[in-house]
Amino acid sequence: MAPSVARLAGNDQTSVMSSTVLGLVRASHPEPTAAVTTVAGLLAVGVGHPPGGIATVMLTVAASQFAVGWTNDLVDADRDAVVARADKPVAAGLVSRRVVAVAAVLAAIATVALALTTNPAAASWATIGLVSALLYDWPLKSTPISVLPYAISFGALPAFVVLALPDAPAPPAWLVAAAALLGAGAHFANVLPDFADDARTGVRGLPHRLGPAGSRWAAVGLLLTATGTLVLGPPGPPSGVGLAAVTAAVLIPALAWYAGRTADRAGARPVAVFRAMMLVAVIDVVLLVTSGRLV
Repeated sequence: MAPSVARLAGNDQTSVMSSTVLGLVRASHPEPTAAVTTVAGLLAVGVGHPPGGIATVMLTVAASQFAVGWTNDLVDADRDAVVARADKPVAAGLVSRRVVAVAAVLAAIATVALALTTNPAAASWATIGLVSALLYDWPLKSTPISVLPYAISFGALPAFVVLALPDAPAPPAWLVAAAALLGAGAHFANVLPDFADDARTGVRGLPHRLGPAGSRWAAVGLLLTATGTLVLGPPGPPSGVGLAAVTAAVLIPALAWYAGRTADRAGARPVAVFRAMMLVAVIDVVLLVTSGRLV
């Protein structure tokens, strides 16, 4: 083969490899993957893991998130193609289904293998969280119990992090419950931007059955309950910071509703409430991480 031809062939292979890697990264849902992995790492710091334990927790959670993200895009590829989702690499043909399927299987195996380096109890919770999330991808996403996998998987996260400690105590029920409530609220919030596309492709989870307005208020209610659980659950009286967080979590959606209603009865109110909901979720995540120090 002539040198110039060999170079061209090498460049093509490099281009294909780069495209595949980029497609896998995009199909992994990188933003939520990074967010959940970071929260897990901070929670591991909060409950007292050494550096090696923090790394194990983060790698386990990251592998789990990769497995779930890749499976989600693989299962939804046909639906995403119907609505021309250019942001979905599998549907857009930027990465093959076979590659994504193999990557998802390997990530799932890695999740269990990494979790088993801690102890069987912690590994059980990591596996429960993974299996629950995969069951959301299929077949529970379009059922009336679509919120259940979110609640179980989010609740399993602090249980895994706490139990992964050497001589670990039992994870506090209030911490697991608060994380489950946060996950359930996130489900309703996460679906809101996709209502139109989901309607075209026949997705009928619990948020779709409640409708946009019902889902917004379900999310607000669940996130507020999570806030209260995180503040009132730990032993001892609630801190001033905790009470301030509860007050903010109550006032922010109320003020957003009023501001939206005043600005534009038809359109601004839902957008304002959605943004407020995201802010309450951030408050809950901060409380979740800092509450780990009370374990």
